[in-house]
Amino acid sequence: MNQQNLSQASIEYTQLQNFSSNDDEIDLRELFAELWRGKWLIVLVTTLFAIGGVAFALSQPNTYQASATLVAIGEEKGGGLASMAGQFGGLASLAGINLGGGGTNTKDLSLAVLKSRQFVNAFVDKHGLLPDLMAVESWNAKSGQITYNDELYDAGEQVWLVDPETEESLKPTAWEAYKVFSKAISVSEAKETGMVTLKITHFSPIIAKQWVELLIQDLNQWMKQESLHDTRKNIAYLEDQLERTNVVDMKNVFYQLIQEQTKGLMLAEVKNEFAFKTIDPAVIPEEKAGPKRALICILATLLGGMLSVAIVLVRYAFKRD
Repeated sequence: MNQQNLSQASIEYTQLQNFSSNDDEIDLRELFAELWRGKWLIVLVTTLFAIGGVAFALSQPNTYQASATLVAIGEEKGGGLASMAGQFGGLASLAGINLGGGGTNTKDLSLAVLKSRQFVNAFVDKHGLLPDLMAVESWNAKSGQITYNDELYDAGEQVWLVDPETEESLKPTAWEAYKVFSKAISVSEAKETGMVTLKITHFSPIIAKQWVELLIQDLNQWMKQESLHDTRKNIAYLEDQLERTNVVDMKNVFYQLIQEQTKGLMLAEVKNEFAFKTIDPAVIPEEKAGPKRALICILATLLGGMLSVAIVLVRYAFKRD
């Protein structure tokens, strides 16, 4: 009797397991049938997203990218600061000064300056680029005119507007300008050749070209002034030490160092392309760099399709429960 009860219970348990397993299984045919039943919802949502993607893509203004190819010429200061550092570096270290070149990578230093907040803010202020950086909405290819955000900047009066609620100026801060400029500029370096490519993206191709040229010019000037400043400090220090010592050998060392520093100073003063030499100058781009309208439309359509399918599947899951 007990064996019969156990056998019957085992059969009932097995049937219950099979029923539960069958209930949890997903019938692919039923799933596809549910998707077919919800085809109009899928078509509707996908179409709406596709239309929205097209509208968004068409509403975005074109952007243009100007570029220039550069080569670092820090190592080309032959007979000047770089060669002097190699020839007289030991003597200079004994005298307590640094001639540079002791493992310092001039190109890396110049690129670091180019991306620095101090240089960028000085560059924007020097050339009055803030309106073209922060307030431009679009550029008309036919007329060549720039459209500014009239809620932010009065192009006619060339003044930043004031928030009517807070009565504070809407002029962007230096930090905001730096963040926007950092997105507009792109710097890449070819490891094989060491060539540096500088790119600027802007709504106006003319402005993009101008900014690339101005950046190269200002960066060279900045690095030149920094080098001249350091060299003059070295010369002043050496002249001071020369007056303090009575040792003939040390005087000869100081004379040699001052002579080489002066030579480097003269060479630096006549160089306009101090940090980088332009190999391929920037030109006005004729083709837009963005936005990628076709890609935007495709992604919007795919998103709409996936979302609509997910809605149908979630609805099907709730039905089964």
